[in-house]
Amino acid sequence: MPVMLRESHASILPGALMPPVEVFLSFERVAAMTEYKMLINGQFVKSSTGKVVDDLNPASGEVIAQVPKSSLEDMQHAVAAAREAFNDGRWSNLPHGARAATLEKLASLVEAHAGELAGLESLDTGKPIKLARDSDIPFAIDNLRFFAGAARHLAGVAASEYSGGHTSVIRREPVGVVASVAPWNYPFMMLAWKIGPALAAGNSVVFKPSPETPLTALKLGELALEAGIPDGVLNIITDGPEVAPSLASHPGVNMVSITGSTRSGKYVMRAAAETVKRVHLELGGKAPFIVYEDADIEASAYGAVVGGYVNCGQDCTAATRIYVHESIYDRFMESFLGKVKQIRVGDPAQESTDMGSLISARQRDAVEGYVERALRAGANILTGGKRASIPGFEKGFFFEPTVIAEDRQDAEIVQSEVFGPVVVVSRFSSEEEVLRKANGVVYGLAASVWTKDIYKAMRASKALQFGTVWVNDHLPLASEMPHGGYKESGIGKDMSLYSFEEYTQIKHVMIELSGEARKGWHYTIFGDPI
Repeated sequence: MPVMLRESHASILPGALMPPVEVFLSFERVAAMTEYKMLINGQFVKSSTGKVVDDLNPASGEVIAQVPKSSLEDMQHAVAAAREAFNDGRWSNLPHGARAATLEKLASLVEAHAGELAGLESLDTGKPIKLARDSDIPFAIDNLRFFAGAARHLAGVAASEYSGGHTSVIRREPVGVVASVAPWNYPFMMLAWKIGPALAAGNSVVFKPSPETPLTALKLGELALEAGIPDGVLNIITDGPEVAPSLASHPGVNMVSITGSTRSGKYVMRAAAETVKRVHLELGGKAPFIVYEDADIEASAYGAVVGGYVNCGQDCTAATRIYVHESIYDRFMESFLGKVKQIRVGDPAQESTDMGSLISARQRDAVEGYVERALRAGANILTGGKRASIPGFEKGFFFEPTVIAEDRQDAEIVQSEVFGPVVVVSRFSSEEEVLRKANGVVYGLAASVWTKDIYKAMRASKALQFGTVWVNDHLPLASEMPHGGYKESGIGKDMSLYSFEEYTQIKHVMIELSGEARKGWHYTIFGDPI
């Protein structure tokens, strides 16, 4: 997921000016010493089985913490707590202003602990501390503040008399119990994107972080209780055997919200079908990055580096397909490759590090497999293409920033989401051709076009089948604007009031005005005309 740092946050983050190495080591000690527990019905609990699992720092390959290994019994207790909390109205029946005040307090507590959260996030994901501290956490805070304000705007439609004899009122009401599942690439930010609108609308939530990155979610449980979120309204459970599938199909859950792979989204849709749950899916992507012949080459080259290698390429909106007009291809590639070779891969604790590690050995192996198959299929690797060796981090899951030249649209490396630091570059000759190729994948999450021609930009923004289209930029988002996909990139929107609406359902209330026992239209069903 792309992020957008609001400038006002950078100078106020707690710990922002602390020496990076010492800070990182202290967070590592804190993570190792902390006894992590789940939050169920307002209580911090271990797994019902007493089992724990190791949590790894992917940059070092070392264990940094142990977290509960959730069981089906734990999941059942969490859903039951959420259902009871919703049914008795301890949160859903609160005045909107009361919910808003609690969420605003939660946002303030997150801000007060921003330095700690950023350190844990960097340790747990392997991403550079500057990305976690100066982008992910501040944006999550902004998201929570936005939805705190949105809680006061759960509006319907003004009452009116549409039939002549009745007043109609539209009510927007919470869906009920929401099961939320977040990914490992942006654990805390996705947490905010999910619980923000769900809680603002009055729902109860069972949240499950990725098994690779549970730490900041478990820390958020402490802040949620301190903020005053009632018991059972927000439950945070960890992963365990069959927990996620059973949560998605649980009859006590009214809605499932997941950010993850398209494959995971398809599974959730099947699981939800049995009880006709609402699904909210933010899934995979293969974003095209179109550089027209009149584009600013330096700006587009910078944009391609930032858009392609953000978070080690583990981003659904990453600019992984770069289409460059043949007339400027050589000039663009000279600038782009020069910048890619300057990306600093290494210790996430260092301020100078631009790109950290992949999340796991399995993910590194998957990325490596894509590159090797592309090479065997005839693609040309222009730079990178192998594991990165970082002194002192030999057990970490690092991979070099990679650029592959491949003009065949049907190639796997062009069609499939690699989810790593791998960008494929292709030439094009005409506007019609590049728009056809850009749309020629199953995904539709995000795209960007680079041109000085406003007419060309407008034509592209209309033609591109993607939920977000940037013009002369790639990645920025705003809490006030929606983010979500077309086609197999998902259903529904994150952020904005559109997301808020996803977590509500509409009720029509129709009030008869005459008070007469027998109405003029009754004869069509019973009796004779009056």
